[in-house]
Amino acid sequence: MSHEKPRRKYELRKRAQQVAETHRRITDAAIELHGTVGPARTTLSAVAERAGVERRTLYRHFPDEAELFAACSTAYFEANPWPDLDAWRAIRDPGERLAHALDELYAYYEGTAPMFANVLRDAELVEFAHDAVAPLEAHLRDAAEVLAAGRGLRGRRRLLVVAALRHALAFPTWRSLTRSGVGRAAAVVLVTALVEAAAA
Repeated sequence: MSHEKPRRKYELRKRAQQVAETHRRITDAAIELHGTVGPARTTLSAVAERAGVERRTLYRHFPDEAELFAACSTAYFEANPWPDLDAWRAIRDPGERLAHALDELYAYYEGTAPMFANVLRDAELVEFAHDAVAPLEAHLRDAAEVLAAGRGLRGRRRLLVVAALRHALAFPTWRSLTRSGVGRAAAVVLVTALVEAAAA
């Protein structure tokens, strides 16, 4: 009897590890497909095939696409965390803070461009994709407020600066500049000039 308990614990632990590994494989497969073909073109059959599992196994882990996408979003942003706004707040000079923030954010976009391009495109088509990008949009709104701080602006002038900042921080803005052949350093200079013009 004493030998059966350790064996039972070992079997349960091994089973839990197998379940976790299958869960991870499914999530990774979905993330890869979202980053290559986009959420709207990612089918559960394709995810199951990429993960090397049967569809019924996939459904045991994720009953529907919304749950799978939520798990993908969590895993993706854990692996690719957003820039830290507290670090931006610590820079007292508004101009220096803005240049640092844009350089860091644009570097982040460089590393996440395929995923963001697909997910933001499909957010107009797939409700759960829109839900997944909502936290990022909220983060960027907070970022605009962080970057607007310390300028002593009020009323319409502050409104213009925050609008310019939101435009500066948006992925489509970075992507448009990149597609025009503008490098990161030049993009930071151009967009910083826009914000400073709004603040003048």
